Amino acid sequence: MTTIQHAQLDWDENGNPISRAFADVYFSNESGLAETRHVFLTQNDLHARFGALPADGRLVIGETGFGTGLNFLCAWQLFEACATPGARLQFVSVEKFPLSRTDLERALNLWPELKTFADQLLGQYLAIHEGFQRLVFDSGRVTLTLLIGDALQMLPQLDGQIDAWFLDGFAPSKNPEMWTPELFAELARLAAPGSTIGTFTSTGWVRRALNAAGFKMKRVPGIGHKWEVLKGTFVGWPEEVATPTPAKPWFARPRLPTGERKALVIGAGLAGCATAASLAARGWQVSLLERHEDVAQEASGNPQGVLYLKLSAHGTALSQLILSGFGHTRRLLERLERGVDWGDCGVLQLAFDEKEGERQAQLAQAFSPELLHVLVKTDAEARAGVALDSGGLFYPEGGWVHPPALCRHQAGMANIRLMAHNDVIELRREDDIWQAWDGERLLASAAVVVLAGAAEIKRFAASADLPLKRIRGQITRLPETEASQSLSTVVCAEGYVAPGRLGEHTLGASFDFKSDDLTPTVAEHQGNLELLREISTDLTERLQANELPAEQLQGRAAFRCTSPDYLPIVGPLADRRAFLEAYAALRKDARQILQTECPWLDGLYVNSGHGSRGLITAPLSGELIAAWLDNEPLPLPRSVAEACHPNRFVLRSLIRGK
Repeated sequence: MTTIQHAQLDWDENGNPISRAFADVYFSNESGLAETRHVFLTQNDLHARFGALPADGRLVIGETGFGTGLNFLCAWQLFEACATPGARLQFVSVEKFPLSRTDLERALNLWPELKTFADQLLGQYLAIHEGFQRLVFDSGRVTLTLLIGDALQMLPQLDGQIDAWFLDGFAPSKNPEMWTPELFAELARLAAPGSTIGTFTSTGWVRRALNAAGFKMKRVPGIGHKWEVLKGTFVGWPEEVATPTPAKPWFARPRLPTGERKALVIGAGLAGCATAASLAARGWQVSLLERHEDVAQEASGNPQGVLYLKLSAHGTALSQLILSGFGHTRRLLERLERGVDWGDCGVLQLAFDEKEGERQAQLAQAFSPELLHVLVKTDAEARAGVALDSGGLFYPEGGWVHPPALCRHQAGMANIRLMAHNDVIELRREDDIWQAWDGERLLASAAVVVLAGAAEIKRFAASADLPLKRIRGQITRLPETEASQSLSTVVCAEGYVAPGRLGEHTLGASFDFKSDDLTPTVAEHQGNLELLREISTDLTERLQANELPAEQLQGRAAFRCTSPDYLPIVGPLADRRAFLEAYAALRKDARQILQTECPWLDGLYVNSGHGSRGLITAPLSGELIAAWLDNEPLPLPRSVAEACHPNRFVLRSLIRGK
């Protein structure tokens, strides 16, 4: 992992930002708005293209160099003025040195006419960390995916197609590392047929290099002090250049559903509600089927869950997913009520032994202090408001969440019909339509089904072989006391305790790999109290926990659902038997490059296996499912999406000769 570095700015006499590292301006001092509109909006013909979008259409813009967000805001403003209701704008922008929120606000104050859009951007511009970061606006009508990192590391991980490119960034003479044939090849790889491009530079070698990459470029009149700028159209991959490696066939995108945009989502916990919301935002009519009387009745029903980031300093797929998912969830929470639905109090992970202390020191070196930093014991105690045995790692943007509130918010979106008391026992396929049955009764039908019912999805034949396991967990609810109100952050060791919500603290959680009984037990309440004593004997006393009879304690138990590699299982499902036949050659030679098309079960997807991280991974996984179904750029690096793919397990068994 590379630690995020914010842009270092100076400000000229007119209040315009200048990059200290590149000694260059972010936009024209004379006519920044006019130049943006001329170079990027006009040269990509966006006025006409936005206006021509059908009600369920979208346009995807890609950009090199997000900077102050000026290009994005101008594109959004034009889209809002021209596009029909129901059409969508997706904007994907790479940025190595993102502005701090303070600097971004100062820069955007220069453009009062963009204030309506700038305020929305600033409202979501938080928890912006390394990797892919998704921001959602206007109930999903506009999405911004920021790729935080070096363009030549980020763009090769992008899976999708771009309709219009904004080739921005500091001038080639100031930032030659960005203006390279390697970058232009990535723009070409990602270009949709007929993709267009605009750039402020008219330098001859840039024009020739873009032509060589497959864009037909030409000089056109500029604006202001720019005599000429470049515009172009992607005409095709150059014949003399080796074509990009195609996606692995087991990961290549399934055939897109046709006909009515109707979907069934089975299971109304965090994964199901998030998936339903992501599809509904794209105009799908979603039936959300739940066997209980309401949403969030199982593992998603705990009174307080923790936004806890268990990261690796080595940039693993799980760590990348957590970092992207944390930011996405954290931005979603801004739509809920602070203090009741969630609390942005931070999370303190105690360094409870030497090994944990060493791990935390590695993480502090690998990540930005805005994400996490080490607190010595005295500072940790001051932050937590209680006495502790050690310092630890503090996540200032973390906190606690009431998961049912997030589920209700997402399930309450337009285009979603919650069908409670509907227990789907069987799926049948009739004429390209999936039917959900509860035995004798047909409950609902649609061309697309997403299985989001945790380990219960193993009841269906198509998903029965997914290696999901249930782990019982029990939380304990402790009455808040006057003395315990001093607890001001979530504190974790082997367990966790959260600041009070509606007069109660949540304490947990146990791990039981064997029990199938969800009746809360006295033994596990006692175990949770022991976890509390390990966190803080002071807090234990403040809560008078030693005086509470364990048999009188209140709590709830539920099953976490997890996979063998602790990554969720998210994506389209294939026919297992046909898959084993199609790729049988891998048993003999795992290095074989196979071209056989994957035998997909058309329209059947899964979003499950989130374990104890569902608050962080499930909402973004809903966006991932929607991106698969709408053929959008994926909101995660391709390698991470591959690592979460349902096909990974049967593929591994083949390679191991099983």
